[in-house]
Amino acid sequence: MQEFFFVYFWSKQSLNMSQSIISTSIEYLKGVGPKRAEIIKKELGLFTFEHLLNYYPFRYIDRSKVHLIKDISSTEIHVQLKGKITRVTEAGEKRGKRLIAYLQDESGSIELVWFKGIKWVKPKLIVGKEYTVFGKPSQFSSSFNLVHPEFEEKQTNSTIQASLQPVYSSTEKANSSGLNSKGIAKLTKSLVLQINSQVPETLSHAVTSEMKLMPKERALREIHVPSNAENLKKAIFRLKFEEFFFLQLRLLKQKVIQEQKLRGFIFDTIGESFNTFYKTKLPFELTGAQKRVVKEIRNDMGTGKHMNRLLQGDVGSGKTLVGLLSMLIAKDNGFQSLLMAPTEILATQHYSTIAKYLEGTGVTVSLLTGSSKTSERKIIHEQLLSGELDILIGTHALLEDIVQFKNLGLSIIDEQHRFGVKQRSKLWEKNTIPPHVLVMTATPIPRTLAMTVYGDLDISVIDELPPGRKEISTTHKFDKDRLYVFKFMEKQIAEGRQVYVVYPLIEESEHLDFKDLMDGYESMARRFPLPKYKLSIVHGKMKAADKEYEMQQFAKGHTQIMVATTVIEVGVNVPNATVMVIESANKFGLSQLHQLRGRVGRGSDKSYCILMTDYKLSETARTRIDTMVRSNDGFEIAEEDLKLRGPGDILGTQQSGILDLKIGDLIKDNKLVATARNLASEILIKDPGLELQENYLIRQQLAELIRKKPNWGRIS
Repeated sequence: MQEFFFVYFWSKQSLNMSQSIISTSIEYLKGVGPKRAEIIKKELGLFTFEHLLNYYPFRYIDRSKVHLIKDISSTEIHVQLKGKITRVTEAGEKRGKRLIAYLQDESGSIELVWFKGIKWVKPKLIVGKEYTVFGKPSQFSSSFNLVHPEFEEKQTNSTIQASLQPVYSSTEKANSSGLNSKGIAKLTKSLVLQINSQVPETLSHAVTSEMKLMPKERALREIHVPSNAENLKKAIFRLKFEEFFFLQLRLLKQKVIQEQKLRGFIFDTIGESFNTFYKTKLPFELTGAQKRVVKEIRNDMGTGKHMNRLLQGDVGSGKTLVGLLSMLIAKDNGFQSLLMAPTEILATQHYSTIAKYLEGTGVTVSLLTGSSKTSERKIIHEQLLSGELDILIGTHALLEDIVQFKNLGLSIIDEQHRFGVKQRSKLWEKNTIPPHVLVMTATPIPRTLAMTVYGDLDISVIDELPPGRKEISTTHKFDKDRLYVFKFMEKQIAEGRQVYVVYPLIEESEHLDFKDLMDGYESMARRFPLPKYKLSIVHGKMKAADKEYEMQQFAKGHTQIMVATTVIEVGVNVPNATVMVIESANKFGLSQLHQLRGRVGRGSDKSYCILMTDYKLSETARTRIDTMVRSNDGFEIAEEDLKLRGPGDILGTQQSGILDLKIGDLIKDNKLVATARNLASEILIKDPGLELQENYLIRQQLAELIRKKPNWGRIS
């Protein structure tokens, strides 16, 4: 609601921007027209002049360098050549027909080949004349050639020899309509020539001076039509900074609004429920990190501030216990709590753990999932409305409209990136005053990503493991080592331990050549036969009751080996399991491998993770495996995962649109992200409402950005 008023009051001030030439529909740009406009809109998502101006090149080709033919040694880079055409000929017939021209310079000769447009190209190639040629080499047998190169006579007023040529991404359909990189470059150049003094500045004079930034319009001009390498560098810096600055400003502004306008329930009592549990039921002494986080949560909830906090903690660090202590504080202040998990297995695990902790305390707790019976649901709904039920744990079922509380004061969301933002927003509707929010994740989030994706949340980190937990030993084994792995499993089982074996698939796939679960289960059953060994199997296609039965068999020690898919990635706690074997480990992401490894090492015994692969490993896969073997540090692994996969892939943040970066790179530009955030924070400390005249342009641009893209970020 705050953001709505934020937009409303600033909307008039942003009209000047929307009325300038850059808001003109793309079809009115010279060279476009209605038909091409439809293709540009559908294929490239560009609707206005402004959209095209913000459609940045993804790289540049340096046309200042001229290569010698004899120096061509790779098909990876484009080359520019100068020489004479010595011969032009045609070869092949019908569809196989091709035009071949021979270009010669002082070092040698090379073939130029065209399969299309032969009638148009041939008349322009005159034997004996000098040409400048540009293209990407192809290798045929032991020699190189250039297929469909750009060319022009040397004495002409050259356009292709411009030192820096922008390269734009396109689609196959757009390419076929003349909207390839070269076609888009032509349109952007035409537009750049029209925008003289039409692009409004978006940053204040103070910011542009402090950061030594190029003016906005000049930056747009230089990024599309660079005058030289130095100016292009300055333009990129300007546009990257602006992108990060407004992203951070928007998050920080929302945080200011939440703190000033959105008040939370005051939990100022630490009473009987919390103290009794802490003194008599606490299963082990809290780590220093857990104590610090509990204190941060108490400070949030005890001041009337609306808590919106992210709790990061590696697998097994004790986040659930911190969550329970927070819910007991809510109970002592007369409020109810909920804990929502993404899967029924994880919700059930939380319920079992918390219900056991709370035995004999008088604090009531129930479980609500998609599998809950109608009779159970009815009782839960009644107890929620009457206030008899203190804590409700469940899955997406908690989001149903029928689930209503008497006085919900705290919502805890576990592994929150598995929920859509619209789903999470429904929790706000469970009470007239939004409950305090604690978001928990066992996926360590790099600092750069956390300050961007969760920039409007306060962040707590549990960076210690409970006492007695030993580091997990991780090794990489190839398929040829399978007999060794089997013997190691036998030895661990003989010592009374249990083993997980995880596969990436459920059934065989024609398109994927790695081991699948059913085949693996059969192989494992032959190698570890009854009655000496007993196996469990769990996968996502099983009914919930069947999965629960198999998991309980393993948890109780009735089976020694659990053969499973990644359904066990979260929510299984078997302290006696000491070995995790991950088949086709190269097919898993780093974060997933780390989560799976965290299923062992939950007791006091030494634990092991064995990563199985064949010899064919890509460079990325080898990096993942080496990282896992080298490190148990979740944050180090998360940093590497960010480099390999990118932020959106890690957190599923595409759903919120918050990482829709056009030019910035959170990994490469992490220092600039921090600089932009610090400067945005300084401005808001001095002028929280951005009401000072010096911040007029910033206020105007921020309102425009919010108008164009609603912010779901404020919902956790």
